[in-house]
Amino acid sequence: MPNHHTYAYHSGEGYCKVDPKLHSSLTRCHFDLTQEFFLQVCNKFPYSWGPVYKFFQFTQAQPHFNHTSTTFNKMVDIIGKSSNIDLFWEVLQEMGRRRLVNDGTYRIALKTLASARELKKCVEFFHLMNENGYGYNLETLNKVVETLCRTKLVDEAKHVVLKLKDWIKPNGVTYKWLIYGFCDVGDLIEASKVWNLMVDEGFQPDIDAVETMMETLFKNDQFGEAMKVFQSIRVKRIDALGLSTYRIVIHWMCKKGKLGQAHVMFEEMQKRKIQVDNETLTSIIYGLTSKGRDTEAYKVVEGIDKPDISVYHSLIKGLLRLKKASEATQVFREMINKGCEPTMHTYIMLLQGHLGKRGRKGSDPLVNFDTIFVGGLVKARKSLEATKYVERVLNRRLEVPRFDYNKFLHYFSNEEGVVMFEAMSKKLREASYESVSTSTPVKPCSLNLLDHNTVEQRLNRGR
Repeated sequence: MPNHHTYAYHSGEGYCKVDPKLHSSLTRCHFDLTQEFFLQVCNKFPYSWGPVYKFFQFTQAQPHFNHTSTTFNKMVDIIGKSSNIDLFWEVLQEMGRRRLVNDGTYRIALKTLASARELKKCVEFFHLMNENGYGYNLETLNKVVETLCRTKLVDEAKHVVLKLKDWIKPNGVTYKWLIYGFCDVGDLIEASKVWNLMVDEGFQPDIDAVETMMETLFKNDQFGEAMKVFQSIRVKRIDALGLSTYRIVIHWMCKKGKLGQAHVMFEEMQKRKIQVDNETLTSIIYGLTSKGRDTEAYKVVEGIDKPDISVYHSLIKGLLRLKKASEATQVFREMINKGCEPTMHTYIMLLQGHLGKRGRKGSDPLVNFDTIFVGGLVKARKSLEATKYVERVLNRRLEVPRFDYNKFLHYFSNEEGVVMFEAMSKKLREASYESVSTSTPVKPCSLNLLDHNTVEQRLNRGR
């Protein structure tokens, strides 16, 4: 049987002591205490450590309930998001003693401590886990570095790598993620330093690191430097160059209007028998169209066996850039006729092309976005914003507010957005003013909601 302990940790808000009244109240509640139930309670308080930790203390007194790495990770993540670093650190130590630490724990621990600039504890955590029998593991370190670099905590990641160098020697994967991290935050100087350090230590930059560095240089308007990196690999290790690398180079050549150079790269791909994908061809199509070479662009599209939505998007985007909205709409209709389903990006491009960036209403029902916008807000459970918008539209004396396409895409780049645009694609095809269909009712949770809500209420009162 597990050894159940009672803890009272000090925090900035005082001591989190065991609450006998709360325990007595929870005991009188009839619910099935399972790991799933504990996780659902944690989900009710995603940024509040108090109720979650008090419920954790209650579970400690239940002889038939055992915590796992999953439940501990969930709780410690909430404590970390609540910025209670003292309690966070104590719970991590307890997890180590119980041998419940896994890679997820390392990710949560280092991300939280790095975000709080607890750099000493970031390094100390590895030593602490070593004392608990986990050892120093390069693979674990690389996973931690990846997590930190993906969340723009690359300076902290580099600090951890350098401080642990005597115990865990970094490899090419470690340096690859550091290069990615510095490129992601736009720090090309540090990225170059890591690159040079990696080479000095005898590691050959893999193609992922090469592509990351190239793309960052392209994005920072350093076309020449990016091509130097590409040429160095092209001369020394041409066999390492594959479709993804050529795709990046051709994309930026077309974007910069260097269609002649892009054609040379395209021929080189064919000579090396590298199969060209639709994504690479879309860059060529957009490059040709944006330069007014519509006929050539159409010929490229016609030569594609199975054109996907990216192909049509590149053609539509290029035509809209030339202010040929009607022709772009015709491509849209042809796309639908060939069974290629449009997405929200298709509609947004057409709306902008027809209506301009201000997003005013148009008389053509094909480009009327009132039902799209309002219907989307309703499905995204933003009823108040939808109501305010409708009020402005109905009262024609008030100007319809500027349409924020970026916010629109942010709201609907999720499951609700997919459902909404599936319905709107039918509306746009029919070019009708049908009312927005009602959304599908949300399925109830599989847990006992009565018991679950009761526990939540008791925890709230026990705050």
